[in-house]
Amino acid sequence: MLLNDKIFLIINGFSSFYLNLAQNKSDLKNTFLYIAFLLLTITFSTAQEKKKIIIENSDFVDMNQTEIPGAIVFTGNVRIIHNGVRMVCNKAYHFKDENYVKAFGNVQMNQGDTITMNSRYAEYNGDKEFAFATGDVVLRSPESTLTTDTVYFDKKNQQAFYNTYGTIRNKENTLRSKSGRYYVDQKKYKFTTAVTVTNPESTIKTNNLDYYENSGHAYVFGPSTITSKENVIYTENGFYDTTNDIGKLSKNSKITLDNKIIEGDDLYYDRKKNYSRGINNVKITDTINKVIATGHYAELYRNAATKKDSMILTKRALVKTLVEKDTLFMHGKKIIVSGPQEDRVIRAFNNVRFYKSDMSGKCDSLHSNNKTQLTKMIGKPILWNNENQMTGDIMHLIGNNKTQKLDSLKVLNNAFIIQKDSLSKNGYNQIKGQNLYGKFVDSKLKEVDVVKNAEVIYYMYNDANEFIGINKTVCSKINLELEENKIDAITFFTKTDSHIYPEADFPENARKLRGFLWRGDERILSKDDIFPAEEIALDDKIQIEAKKKAIAAEKPMEIQKETLEYDDNKKAEEKKTEKKTEVKKKTTPKK
Repeated sequence: MLLNDKIFLIINGFSSFYLNLAQNKSDLKNTFLYIAFLLLTITFSTAQEKKKIIIENSDFVDMNQTEIPGAIVFTGNVRIIHNGVRMVCNKAYHFKDENYVKAFGNVQMNQGDTITMNSRYAEYNGDKEFAFATGDVVLRSPESTLTTDTVYFDKKNQQAFYNTYGTIRNKENTLRSKSGRYYVDQKKYKFTTAVTVTNPESTIKTNNLDYYENSGHAYVFGPSTITSKENVIYTENGFYDTTNDIGKLSKNSKITLDNKIIEGDDLYYDRKKNYSRGINNVKITDTINKVIATGHYAELYRNAATKKDSMILTKRALVKTLVEKDTLFMHGKKIIVSGPQEDRVIRAFNNVRFYKSDMSGKCDSLHSNNKTQLTKMIGKPILWNNENQMTGDIMHLIGNNKTQKLDSLKVLNNAFIIQKDSLSKNGYNQIKGQNLYGKFVDSKLKEVDVVKNAEVIYYMYNDANEFIGINKTVCSKINLELEENKIDAITFFTKTDSHIYPEADFPENARKLRGFLWRGDERILSKDDIFPAEEIALDDKIQIEAKKKAIAAEKPMEIQKETLEYDDNKKAEEKKTEKKTEVKKKTTPKK
């Protein structure tokens, strides 16, 4: 019985029943219950009735069952329709009882304006709404074209998939993979085996990729590389906008730019702007300059024309530089590194600290130029060279470009050197003056000149290390020669007033020059000491957050807002453009 006949009988029965019961108000409740039952019956019957495949046109029809038992054979300009799907082909076998069709020769299947599929052969099941196509299959959507040998199309779930190696061309991107699945409603391709995406600017290689054809957005999971002329990106969980060349990476990620390698928990990269950003556990390695920079926030800018890079570091910022087969560790609340190797400039701000095995120091800010080999310590500078504590208003460290070693030192205004005497309990060797000029040999302070208003207090010993007395001298200039960081010889110049006092005859309150301030408890004795307490606390907090993010990174990245809203945003932009064009036309005076 046909569906229409069933509905007619149900409605007719309902009408008779209603007329009989309407006269009796006491049965009104039963009437409503019966109405509800009939409506459910109609709905159920409608849902159960399956739509049949219809052959809309054919040049020839063969009803003979000898060729294909159970099928009607249609030949020439065959047109088939079923529930929004249209097919054309040269020949078709229609299995009416099974609601099934086989199509041969120049087969084309359309689903509205969303999907067009061409092949040499296809099958379509009307009950399951499932299609199978093989032989030079070309699947087209409004955004891309897939070519492969065999495609399966699940109309109910709006998915097409293949396992016979395929090539997808979309705008400027070409995707090749062994297998893939296309989600019509989401405009998304999903790949779980070897896939390569190429365009004029970059190449993506991965085993797990979600690709949105409308936006060109790619989501990779597992070991993946994105290669371009300028860089190589590696990640195990990330997003890449193939149209705008923007990447967001969240697991075991690194970006290689010429001689620099950028690593971090969360990396962002904009190729067109030559900009990179890292958050949490960031590490930037400069392989040519032998510099390693770390921190929990970093930005890297690159000038493609001049190849002059600049880098900004904050949040436990640290720069490690190889100096004389030793490593110099430097920290500041903010560090900026800029320029090429031959003219590299390092600037550090706010509580700057640095450490090397034979030298350490502190200041408010620091400026270092690789070209001039000049490092300026600005704002309350203090330097420890082995056992010597040096202070002054301004301090300059000068290197040698040829030897790449520390050459000399300048301390300008209120220069002061203090060295704790190794043999006495509370004695301090001291030198002060307006300016100090020091000379280094093999990173050790070898010679010092103190000029203008020079004063000295030092403990004297003979060759047997027997105490002689305490020398106090005032003069215009002093020259000191040091051996193994101890004063070996002193020469006084001009207007010398010098006395040697026995220890008993030299009062305690006179044994320290005016301005004396021993800061031995502040001395940086290891690379770990360069971080103040607040930076250590910040690092502890970030490491806890990083562990949580690492757990989240074990799953594929969530779809970005710009991906989900791409079509809506595109339409909004188009409307804005149309309005601007209309306004321009109205306001443009006619010639």
